[in-house]
Amino acid sequence: MLALVSTTVGLVSTVSGATSLGLSADQQSRLAAGEVVVLNTLPPGASASAHGGTAVALMRVSPDRVWPVLVDYRGHPRYYPRVISAELVEADTQHALVRYEVAVGPFSFAFHMIKYPDPVRRRIEWHLDTTHRNNFFTENTGYWLVVPAEGGSLVTYAIAVRTILPGFITLGAERRSLVETITKLRKLVEE
Repeated sequence: MLALVSTTVGLVSTVSGATSLGLSADQQSRLAAGEVVVLNTLPPGASASAHGGTAVALMRVSPDRVWPVLVDYRGHPRYYPRVISAELVEADTQHALVRYEVAVGPFSFAFHMIKYPDPVRRRIEWHLDTTHRNNFFTENTGYWLVVPAEGGSLVTYAIAVRTILPGFITLGAERRSLVETITKLRKLVEE
């Protein structure tokens, strides 16, 4: 169950069997103050060795303003850290195949993601496409969820990743990426 939060009270609702976020009163206050709250909760289906978490933030715009930005796959370099290109390879109403390129220091790596947008629920789930070459991630799953909240939208972004790099090199990078992604998305949609 996914906990939904309002700026005035904590509302608990269920959404598609995801794990309860269980936000404390302090976390709800931080959300209301504009902070990005990061939780240790990995998205459903993540492996035990994955790194990542879930970031939640209030955005002062309607879900109708956030959703189109999330499904503009070619525009993802505007708010995903280290993503230098995003190419829509194929798409229909059920899925999109996106080829990403990321820069890590002087190196760049490509990978393919299958995205499953659900415009009614304003939820996008994704995972690596194993039928294409992925030379950086060995695991990348997650979701976006945008729900109405008092004064705008509650946006949830969850990731679980493993890369070809040793874990000690990337330790903490995933959590920093959660905050940076949400912060850049907020700036983009609230402008």
